[in-house]
Formats: sequence, C-alpha cells, structure tokens
Amino acid sequence: MGQITFSDVVAKTESMKGAPADFGRRSLIKAGLAASILTLWQAEPSWALEDRMSNDKKHGALPSILTMADVHAVSRALAHYTEGPLLNGLWKRPELSSRDRSVVTVAALIARIQSIEMPYHFALALDNGVKPAELSEIITHLAFYAGWANAMSAVAIAKDIFHQRSIGIDQLPPAKEKLLPLNEEAEKQRAAQVSNNFEAVSPGLVQNTTDLLFRDLWLRPALAPRDRSLVTVSALIANGQTGQITYHLGRAMDNGLTQEQASEVLTQIAFYAGWPCAFSALPVVKDVFEKRQK
Repeated sequence: MGQITFSDVVAKTESMKGAPADFGRRSLIKAGLAASILTLWQAEPSWALEDRMSNDKKHGALPSILTMADVHAVSRALAHYTEGPLLNGLWKRPELSSRDRSVVTVAALIARIQSIEMPYHFALALDNGVKPAELSEIITHLAFYAGWANAMSAVAIAKDIFHQRSIGIDQLPPAKEKLLPLNEEAEKQRAAQVSNNFEAVSPGLVQNTTDLLFRDLWLRPALAPRDRSLVTVSALIANGQTGQITYHLGRAMDNGLTQEQASEVLTQIAFYAGWPCAFSALPVVKDVFEKRQK
C-alpha cells in the first residue's frame, strides 16, 4: 500500500461530501478533519514518524506528514521563521523550562484541535521530561476545559506514541485514586460565589462544576496543582476564553506559577495560537499582575 498524502485525504473527504471545496470556516474544518483522518489512515503508523522526529535531536523536521523541505517548497519565509525565531529562538528562552514549554504547547494544540502538530509535540514533551502519566492527565483535564472531542483527537495521536515507546497502562493514572487534600475554606467561598450568581440560570452546570471539577478533577494527583493550572491557563488563552483567565491565572500563581513564567506563557502561546489570542489575553493578565502587587 502506497503512502497516502494530505491531498489524497482532502480529495477523499470532498468526494464523501459530494461537493467541491469552498473557502472560510468550512474549509478549515475539512482540513482539520483530513489531518485527523490521515493520522489513522497513513500506511506508516504515526508512531513510526514520531520515532524519526524524536531521534532528530535538533528537531529540524516539522511534525507528522510535513518536513522542513515541504515548508521550503511552499514558503521559504515560513521555513526561515520556523528554523530561526521559533525553534532556535523561542524554545531556547530561559524564562520557561523546556518541560513547561512543552506543557504549554501541548495544551494549546489540544485546545485548538491542531492534530497535525500533536505527534511531534507529544513526543517532544516526553523527551522534555513530561511523564506519560502527566501527558495522559493533561488530555483528561482538557476534556473538561476544551471539550470531549478535543481530548479524543489527542487520544488518537497519543495511543500510537505510547505504543511505540512501550508505555503500558501501568504507567498511566488509574480512573479513581486517592485525591489531594482539598482547601475546604477556599472551595466553600468559590462554590458560594458561583452558586449565588448562576445557580438559578443553570443548576446542573453549577453542581457539576463543584462535584466533577473542583472536588474531583482538580484534586487528581497525576498532575501537580501548578501544572494543572498551567495547562488550564494555556488552553484558555489559546482558545480566546478571556473571561475565565482572571480566576485561573490567580489560582495558577497561588499554586506556584511565577509572574515571569506566566508572562512567558503568553510569548509561547503567540506562536502556537496566534498573536491575536495572546494580545487578547494581555489586558486580563496585566490586571491580575497589578492586583497581586497591591
């Protein structure tokens, strides 16, 4: 069976739809669908591709089905920015560790369902010190903060990487485990504020927020509270969910994220979610910083 290309999958997607490609949002959705299908259809498993990329210590090849030669063939400028400011600039800045940069980037990719870069960055995260249990828990966490479909898209990629690296279920978090201690006073205040404001609007959402998120998910020990907050803030910024940043950035800093590290999250996110998402978050982040200094 020959190699299936991205163009082949796009063509197959269009033939199933029975209509030619259009532009705008529908085209973007189809392109994302095509990339996801390709991950499952390609003759060479994605874990084999990941193996080649993780062996490239300089990470000169782009993820999944693309190589740097492919990028050069389309845009020499994009190749220049990728090799220079991105790989040899951003990723070497000292304000965040390589591990933290991987956590931020993985969260952004899952939040935006950018499957084409997931194989490379999931593998890089493991190389940078993110444990298999932590990557598994990041995916679980983002089911709640980015959506179930986003998490399932990440599962489709991670399963092959786990297979290639012989990561068994014994290295992953159990479904149920002893939870971390709960700050009863802080949770009582949070729950009361949310209940007073919104219980009449959506009692089910309010109850699930308490029971599933803050009395369960946030207390799972597979991710340290600081890292869980880092994942959450990264996903919120990447998705433009500025209304939730104030609370979660404050919680992240309470959990040990420094102002310098929080600032650098914006710098990292700009490359992986776009400058507008990073700049949309700037006023909110600035306000959090200023209020904490008073």
